[in-house]
Amino acid sequence: MATATELGRARQCFERHDWRDAFTRLSTADAEEPLEPEDLARLAAAAFLLGHDAESYRAGERAFHEYLRLGDAERAASSAFWLALRLLLRGELARSGGWFARAQRIVDDGDLDCVTRGYLLTATGIRSAQGKDFLTAYDLFTAAVEIGDRFGDADLVGMARQGQGRAMIGMGDAAAGLSLLDEVMAEVTAGELSPIPSGMIYCSVIEACQEVADLPRAQEWTAALSAWCAEQPGLVPFRGQCLVHRTEVLRLRGEWADALAEIERACLRLADPPGQPALGVALYQQAELHRLRGELQLAEQRYGEASERGYPPQPGLALLRLAQGRTAAAAAAIRHADGTLPPQQRAVTLAARVEIMLAAGDTAAAGAAGEELAGLTTTHDAPLLRALSAHAEGALRLAEGDPVAAIGALRAACRLWAEVGAPYEGARSHILLGLAFRGLGDDDTARFELDAARRTLLQLGAAPGVAGLRDLASAACELTGRELQVLALVAAGRSNREIAGELVISEHTVRRHLQNAFAKIGVSSRAAATTYVVQHHLV
Repeated sequence: MATATELGRARQCFERHDWRDAFTRLSTADAEEPLEPEDLARLAAAAFLLGHDAESYRAGERAFHEYLRLGDAERAASSAFWLALRLLLRGELARSGGWFARAQRIVDDGDLDCVTRGYLLTATGIRSAQGKDFLTAYDLFTAAVEIGDRFGDADLVGMARQGQGRAMIGMGDAAAGLSLLDEVMAEVTAGELSPIPSGMIYCSVIEACQEVADLPRAQEWTAALSAWCAEQPGLVPFRGQCLVHRTEVLRLRGEWADALAEIERACLRLADPPGQPALGVALYQQAELHRLRGELQLAEQRYGEASERGYPPQPGLALLRLAQGRTAAAAAAIRHADGTLPPQQRAVTLAARVEIMLAAGDTAAAGAAGEELAGLTTTHDAPLLRALSAHAEGALRLAEGDPVAAIGALRAACRLWAEVGAPYEGARSHILLGLAFRGLGDDDTARFELDAARRTLLQLGAAPGVAGLRDLASAACELTGRELQVLALVAAGRSNREIAGELVISEHTVRRHLQNAFAKIGVSSRAAATTYVVQHHLV
């Protein structure tokens, strides 16, 4: 009687998603008398959601064998599938593959017309999508939806429809794919799906939003995921890779302290078991935060650890080299960065290439990267990509000595960064906008722009940005508008004769401006002046 009462309470806890009590009560009941397979399945799920992976595996395996012993092939196949899925979410690919194969064999050998056949189609669809065969993946997910509808299984329908949405995005129809994902998320947020499929869908949808650079959507669903997790104390599995996605959003929003705390938790979660690919992504995000905060030694260590785990450390490492004053190393690294990335990552890499190549004096390479970045915005119309492109165009126009054209692009960039909610990136565009106004002799407007950027950088704790602005302000107090124009043209590779022609002054006057400017910034050559000018954002 006591065991029956305890089981009843355990089941109630499970239904209301009180995983800690459900796990404790089920474990207690199991110690007194071995659980039936249905309750073993509940114990396996509760243990998994609490992060008790060994206990989850043992309970799931026992449920599978009990169903086999009872001759219930359909439920045995279902147990094998969910056991495989939980192992997959932990990054244990070989073990999960074995259990998927076992479930498939039971279904095929028994010629079973059951819902598990649909779930297995989703697993095959995921593998097809990972191999970039999105058309096959879409067909497999569609077949799974039909089985889910026929059996009235909301979890299967939701999982398969989100697979359809991801496949549509992969085939180039991002608008339709995202619309379908929103539909699925409406079901998830309404609590119509069980916890493990819900957590998987949350993470998948956020990842899809980031792949197509739809940051506002990613922010919305990340907030929903955080609320969902908070409603289930002790929930662990979706605080690993999903925390990485959340960190990216927090970093862009300027919530760096929260982002660091989240990514540290993600790294701990993803370190066990070893070999989880998402750990490399987490370490890279950690490195990015350290770089932005000026913690360059820590950043370099984390980039190295990310690389050791198979995640490319670019463009972050190249930007770190630039921050260290190693411009040649930065240029060499960014030239060979991966060119086959999803739109958002490719856009970030191209934006970094523009910045680094301008610092290296290679305006042709910077211009080519800027053109490719602009091309991305025509095929992927997302505010984040347009903001990156507008900032790059402004930087290029400044480097060419055309502050009027730069102002138009940089104003657009500032507006787009505000729309996206990315204060650090917005501050960088305001700095360039201030320099453009200074190049036109409008020192008051330039000061307003630079002061706004300084306040933002101070609030964020962006040490390198604040230090750079101090250097910029110091140099700007001494340099005249004409000296800044001449330095900008020197940095763009112009000769004294070419500068004289562009500014309609004599070569003698150009030489005088250069002598004065060199003395003020403490350099003795055109090459040194170019490096100083770019590194201190004077152009």
